[in-house]
Amino acid sequence: MTGQPSTPGERGTHRELREHVAALHAELTRYQLVTWTAGNVSARVPGENLFVIKGSGVVYDELTWEGITVCDLDGGVVDGVRAPSSDTAAHAYVYRSMPEVHGQVHTHSPYAAAWAARGEEIPCVLTAMADEFGGPIPVGPFALIGDDSIGQGVVTTLKGSRSPAVLMQNHGVFTIGPSAKAAVKAAVMTEDVARTVHLSRQLGKPTPIAQADIDSLYARYQNVYGQR
Repeated sequence: MTGQPSTPGERGTHRELREHVAALHAELTRYQLVTWTAGNVSARVPGENLFVIKGSGVVYDELTWEGITVCDLDGGVVDGVRAPSSDTAAHAYVYRSMPEVHGQVHTHSPYAAAWAARGEEIPCVLTAMADEFGGPIPVGPFALIGDDSIGQGVVTTLKGSRSPAVLMQNHGVFTIGPSAKAAVKAAVMTEDVARTVHLSRQLGKPTPIAQADIDSLYARYQNVYGQR
């Protein structure tokens, strides 16, 4: 899904990657992580200083590859007929700062956003959390939308963390990954554990998992689990 190299002003470049990212947005609605036109998925263009991201305000049911815009790493539009997401500057900052990141997702999924509204990290009290996040899901600082302030908060919070997700205070979920699909998975898992831990707290105080066990679970899941 590399697409062909592009020059400013072209139309229809990187179509395969744009189709892939457009299709991934269906997972956000499938798992009820977004409402109306909120949220977005982006992906770095392999081998180029570019990324693709959902157009601003595009309805999910009408999203095709043409609703995905190609941007440079400063957030400037290179190719597309849609204005890019209002989170474009934030995504661009993350891609510039974290070269290992090749996909990002932003949602306002309800349970996770409720934790973000409280400014409270989600404690690691489930083996599924240890597997996927390697510890608690941290909280990032409050930041206004429109410039790269959110991206700075994401990078500051996640650099050096095993978690692929951050709850930006009073806002919602931002996830990163080695691919856009991996970032989508992290967003799905974030909402799942946010809901379960919330329910657990209604019953009493959740039992924490010892750090050594978290480390063991994380290593197994990341290196042994699944097909190799």
